[in-house]
Amino acid sequence: MTTTGLTFGALVHRWRDRLSPVDAGLPRSVRRRAPGLRREELAQLAGLSVDYVLRLEQGRATRPSVQVVASIARTLQLSRAERDQLYAAAGHLPPRDGTVSRHVPASVQRLTSRLGDYPIAVFAADWTLLWWNTVWTALHGDPTALPEGERNLARTVFGSGRGRAALRPSVSQAGQDVFAAAVVADLREAASRYPLDEQLGALVAELRRESALFDRHWTTGEAARHLADRKTIRHPEVGDVTLDCDVLLVPDADLRVVTYTAAEGSADAGRLDLLRVIGVQSVAPAT
Repeated sequence: MTTTGLTFGALVHRWRDRLSPVDAGLPRSVRRRAPGLRREELAQLAGLSVDYVLRLEQGRATRPSVQVVASIARTLQLSRAERDQLYAAAGHLPPRDGTVSRHVPASVQRLTSRLGDYPIAVFAADWTLLWWNTVWTALHGDPTALPEGERNLARTVFGSGRGRAALRPSVSQAGQDVFAAAVVADLREAASRYPLDEQLGALVAELRRESALFDRHWTTGEAARHLADRKTIRHPEVGDVTLDCDVLLVPDADLRVVTYTAAEGSADAGRLDLLRVIGVQSVAPAT
């Protein structure tokens, strides 16, 4: 059925009704009267208030921000065409070609939502955090406590804002300088692929001003890849957790899926089990 001409609220309601809670990463439940997401679940997953989602669907909030539209589009797992339609219905221009994509395809979201036993997150090409699960939040802290602009790995490593202050201490087996060089190399590659992306250009300029280490790595131009590492995260509740960290690339979407795992039966696997319990008890999943 066509959705042409529908309001922003009507589109959100229709696409919310069609999305399976399981595909959205929520536990399977037999006590549901409707197959789609509840309004409360959409609000939870998108990091919005239930009242605001209600006002959007009822047409009482008529000018959602670009950030809100992007979060709802990711949560509802829209196709690119549907995402662009949602932007237009909100009165915004869709993201331009030639800029860093913040679109997470439904197939990637379905895959990551089924890996809920492990901390997992999805990043854009400029290392902006787009999606994460409950165990990721239990391990690293709640990204929703940060302004959206601070949810960027490069800013947490090299910046001076709230993102860096919220970063939990960790030790990289490869070495902190190797890790830092790899993040800068990734941004350099992204800048070469997306020369028209103003947000990426501003990020690089900001970090070159604020961080001598970032500027040194940027100037020397080392070739480095941030693909795998072994990291010890100093967690305030469960102590040091040493995990294998892998970065899986999604070439067509230009995304990075970051996962943390531990060997079965190890002490660190036990700590990861405890983190899952902490996450379920105190944290809601978000995108």
